Amino acid sequence: MEQKVRVLVVDDEDRIRRLLRMYLERENYEIDEAANGDDALEMALQNDYSCILLDLMMPGKDGIEVCNELRENKSTPVIMLTAKGEETNRIQGFEAGTDDYIVKPFSPREVVLRVKALLRRTAQTEFSQSGASARDIIVYPHLSIDHDAHRVMADGNEVNLTPKEYELLHFLAKSPDKVFDREHLLKEVWQYEFFGDLRTVDTHVKRLREKLNRVSEKAAGMIVTVWGVGYKFEAGNE
Repeated sequence: MEQKVRVLVVDDEDRIRRLLRMYLERENYEIDEAANGDDALEMALQNDYSCILLDLMMPGKDGIEVCNELRENKSTPVIMLTAKGEETNRIQGFEAGTDDYIVKPFSPREVVLRVKALLRRTAQTEFSQSGASARDIIVYPHLSIDHDAHRVMADGNEVNLTPKEYELLHFLAKSPDKVFDREHLLKEVWQYEFFGDLRTVDTHVKRLREKLNRVSEKAAGMIVTVWGVGYKFEAGNE
């Protein structure tokens, strides 16, 4: 039996929560709600959600604090809801490990499409594990990526990545020594135009390197900055 999609909607405005619930329930998603960051974090840690829609500015713990603490324990996909003038905070949100953001005021249909896109990418794991006979594995001296299981190993240690961090690493590793500019990475990894916010790529690369570096400096060093251009995966790094 197919497992039902469960989404946590977090916003201190009851009107926004009701609106999102209505549109998401039309997709037959199961919806939980939280009106503040403290409740949201507790619910996110106690339950396994398919996706979390997380408001940035809330009383008590804000969205960035919630995401930071959540990322210490889980890699649940997170879409941040932000006001238009909070660009600096959005960058902080990416640094905290959010996978996407949506600017208020937003179209509820856009939210549904963004959630569906994120769920499609994360759902590939189950599909691959159930049907693949030959495993899709990329292996380098200090790093291996099992794409069927969405598992990354660095020098024998498993690395816990968010869906977007994983997709970025996998995309780069598929084409070793090829340089990609930020615009190309935004289109290929995020799969839609990102309003020219190229720092999205930089913050994800930074977090990815930090996580790899915790277990393997060699693996972290394989993601190379090509100044003035973008990034590449250097397979021969030793």
